[in-house]
This record gives sequence, structure tokens and C-alpha cells, in this order.
Amino acid sequence: MSPGRHHPADAGFPAARPRRLRRTAALRSLVAQTRPAAADLVLPLFVKEGLREPAPIGSMPGVVQHSRDSLRKASLEAVQAGVGGLMLFGVPDERDATGSGATDEQGVLNVAIRDVVAEVGDATVVMADLCLDEFTDHGHCGVLASGGTAGTVDNDATLVRYREMALSQAAAGAHVLGLSGMMDGQVGAVRAALDEAGDVDTALLAYTAKYASAFYGPFRDAVEATLSGDRRTYQQDPANLDEALRELALDVAEGADIVMVKPALPYLDVLRRVADEAAVLGVPVAAYQVSGEMAMAEAAFANGWLDRERTIVETLTAVRRAGAGIVLTYWAVEAAALLRRTP
Repeated sequence: MSPGRHHPADAGFPAARPRRLRRTAALRSLVAQTRPAAADLVLPLFVKEGLREPAPIGSMPGVVQHSRDSLRKASLEAVQAGVGGLMLFGVPDERDATGSGATDEQGVLNVAIRDVVAEVGDATVVMADLCLDEFTDHGHCGVLASGGTAGTVDNDATLVRYREMALSQAAAGAHVLGLSGMMDGQVGAVRAALDEAGDVDTALLAYTAKYASAFYGPFRDAVEATLSGDRRTYQQDPANLDEALRELALDVAEGADIVMVKPALPYLDVLRRVADEAAVLGVPVAAYQVSGEMAMAEAAFANGWLDRERTIVETLTAVRRAGAGIVLTYWAVEAAALLRRTP
């Protein structure tokens, strides 16, 4: 106690006691610091070539591979729910060593982009996954090096393909390109390709901190991945945080408009650090609540171990509280309805 200052009890006042405010729903709402909203959410959508009706994905309850028709309907439903964006992934019938379907004007993803843009226009942000893994017969995110170790990706040859993909997707009408391949220099290469084509409107979402995570398993079912082995040579080590901050600086310097951390919940500490640095650099931050995060919660819901609605809102709030202004989540449409009625 400072000299000359007296405890209230010395003046005849009762000793101070901890105060516990009665937390009514209205009061909790009034003082809430973090308020996730539908407009913060992006819905990932899968479209499979040749489907006539949606096909359920067994490891991702409630998520489907869409046909072209059901994709348009799902896109419109998301817009009507107030969801802020859509991220499109394509599942082709045929794959080859260089992922040629990724740059085919009639390829499944480019067709899907045009379909969705025609359906919803500028009512939401249409994003496209810019990566080769769904289109290569080996399942890696790039072109393999000839004569090298099995599964070794040729970074620079892959950048050439990414430039071509970017031009294809931009021509199809994508508003944002999601650079998920984790190749060195990918943001700069794609930004240069767009600049050379005179495209000043297409934004780049850099997967700045994409970790070599166990939580991607169900996603590989969704895109029918052909990968043998893993992607540890180009995705980040889950043990490392400083590497994410170096990647952030590089991506922003190369022209990224938005940066992202993936997965979300297992990497909230990384997300917080990236968000703090990104605030200084002046770029928005996204996080991807990935398939494994959703699948394990769905398993708990099915067994009655967790309350569905509270868990969905709580996890999204945690990701937003850690610093993400944008959250990619398979629960986007459902969450939009929950957030409207959450006090």
C-alpha cells in the first residue's frame, strides 16, 4: 500500500470484495468483445465433373461433392444466408502429370467458376483454389522434378503452371485466387502474371502459414486425392512458428492481398502472431477451419458428446478472437443462421 493512502476499511467502509455481475444475456451481448458474423465466413464447395446429383462425402457429414446444378443452388443459398464468400474446388474425371485440367477452359473448376459467377455475380466473393493437387495423377501440389527423388516437386516449373492457372481462373471470373500450393515465390509469380495481362482487379489470398497437418484427411476424400506420401517438403512444420512470420513478410512483399493460417483451431497461437504482424503491414487475415476440425466435432455431435450449436459458434468465436477477420468453414451457412440469433 502506498504511503499516505488508507484502505477503505480504515475509514469505516467494509473491506472490498470481488464483484460478480449478474450476467444476463443482454449484458453479455452488450459487453462482448468478439462478434463473428455471417459476412466474415467463406463456404468451401466441391464440384465433381460429370455428377448429376450431389454425392455425400462420408468423412465430412453434411458436405457433398456437387453437380453443376447443385453447386449453383448451394451458392445462391449461401448468398441468401449472408455468407461473405465461396471457395471453389474442382474434382476432375481425368488427371495427368502436369495437371492440365487446371488450365483447360472447359475443365471442371473453370466451368464451375463461370457457373457460380453467372448465378450470384458480385453478391458474394467468388474464390478459386489455385493448386495442382486435385488435377495431378501423383497428387502433389506441383510438377514433379524429372530424374529427382520420387515425389520431389520442381518449384520453378510449378510456378509456370500457377501463372497459367491464375490467368485461366481470372478469365473465368474468379474474384479471388487462393494460392494454396506453398511453393516459394508463388505470390510474386502469380501477381506478375496478372499484372502482365493488365488484370488489376483479381485479388490474391496467400496460404501464408499452411502446416503439414493431420487434420486434412477428410479433405482428401472430398477431392479424391491420389497422393502417395506427404507434402512435408513444402508445407510448414507444425513445430515452427517463426517460419510463418517470415512467410507472411514474403507474401505481402510479393503482392498478397489477404493472408491465411491453415488449420485454424490447432494453430490459434500462430494465428494471433500472424494477425498482430499483419495489422502492422495492413493486410486482412483469414483462417481455414479445415475438414478434420469439422469432422471430429461432427463425430462428437453424433454421439451426443457436444452441443452442436454452441460448439459451432464457440469455435468460430475462438478463431475470430485469435485475429482472423475471415473464416473458411464448412458450417458457414448453418453458422450464419446461428449467429443471427446468438445474443
